[in-house]
Amino acid sequence: MTALPSESDGLPIRMLHDRVLVSLDRDAGDRHSSGGIVIPATATMGRRLAWARVSATGQHVRQVQTGDRVLFDPDDKAEVEVRGEDYVLLRERDLHAIAAERIEDGGTGLYL
Repeated sequence: MTALPSESDGLPIRMLHDRVLVSLDRDAGDRHSSGGIVIPATATMGRRLAWARVSATGQHVRQVQTGDRVLFDPDDKAEVEVRGEDYVLLRERDLHAIAAERIEDGGTGLYL
């Protein structure tokens, strides 16, 4: 369980239950194809999942830790601003995959 300072009164924010607060990856805008072609963020491509870094977790979150990279559906998100930074609030069950160095399977580095 981790806490973030709030913007209005300086008190820490503690995530509740199974909530996960994530910050979107900075490079979530333009993408590059395998051939090096820049694909603008405004280009429409089917349903695309997004990567984010976990900033805080609630006490009932079991598999995710602060600092992990997680894969989620950006269409199912609730955004919040804390001290000028944008975050996305999710439930742990809404995460599709986790990428973390502590995973030891020797496979893809992702687990569902």
